[in-house]
Amino acid sequence: MKYVVTGAAGFIGSHLCEKLLEQPDGIVVGIDMMTGAGSAWRNLKNLLRNPRFQFIKGDLREMRLDEPLAGADIVYHLAGMPGVRSSWGTDFVKYTANNIDVTQRLLEACADARISRFIYASTSSVYGEKTGSVREDAAPAPLSPYGVSKLTGEYLCHVYAHNRGLPVVILRLFTVYGPRQRPDMAFHRFIRSMLEERPITIYGDGMQTRDFTYIGDGVQAIARAAAAEGVIGETINIGGAERASVKEAIGILEELFGRRAKIEWLPRARGEPRHTWADIGKAARLLGYRPRTGLREGLRLQMLDMIEWMKERE
Repeated sequence: MKYVVTGAAGFIGSHLCEKLLEQPDGIVVGIDMMTGAGSAWRNLKNLLRNPRFQFIKGDLREMRLDEPLAGADIVYHLAGMPGVRSSWGTDFVKYTANNIDVTQRLLEACADARISRFIYASTSSVYGEKTGSVREDAAPAPLSPYGVSKLTGEYLCHVYAHNRGLPVVILRLFTVYGPRQRPDMAFHRFIRSMLEERPITIYGDGMQTRDFTYIGDGVQAIARAAAAEGVIGETINIGGAERASVKEAIGILEELFGRRAKIEWLPRARGEPRHTWADIGKAARLLGYRPRTGLREGLRLQMLDMIEWMKERE
């Protein structure tokens, strides 16, 4: 089985590649343009030791795709420009290029390559503000340019499924966290601030809640989408084992560190919903997905990884 993973050096992509390589017959081709610099190479460290992993450094906006896609069975498209807060203003051109243009270019190449399955990593940001747990049939209403760019990618997947017969699966991921999380993401920033005894920056009042998905749980579901029956053409939420507010998450970190956090309060960020909550019934039914890692354990594991990461940087 040959897998192609775009964004392979990223937080989720690197964990996914490791999971796929647990299969003794799995061959993984990872593609990444390495914008993450040092953290990206750290993410690849274990993968590069595996003879069944091939890494290609390249820009999906312009690189040739026929060679990496030759003989591919499954394509996971995780590459893209992340971040709600940075998607406003003139920077949106980066989102159109990396989240829309790249997705269309890859879909076109995959339709010609006759792959068995194209799995698109989308986001809970496409839903916008919703009340209660949200199912996949809820009307999308993104609040940010980033959410719009990812939703456009979903629509492109549907277009290629309808017109070219491409076997597409869309996964909407809810606030994934854990070891190797991107430095710009909340828990990475919180833990690093605690380690360095600096104030934690919180946007809003801290009462906003998120459906936190531990990376080990989420990647298990993502990997299963490659072989699960009845998933082609479906959109599936991937949420976590525990919802909590930002304040509650900081309270857990205070327990783990054994001291109070210093807080710097900033105005609420544009484009972010007050609450997110995934209905994962469909994932349970189609993927056998049952997230098991609670927030305290997940944060403990991320904290230990952060301590190791900071020692490596000394």
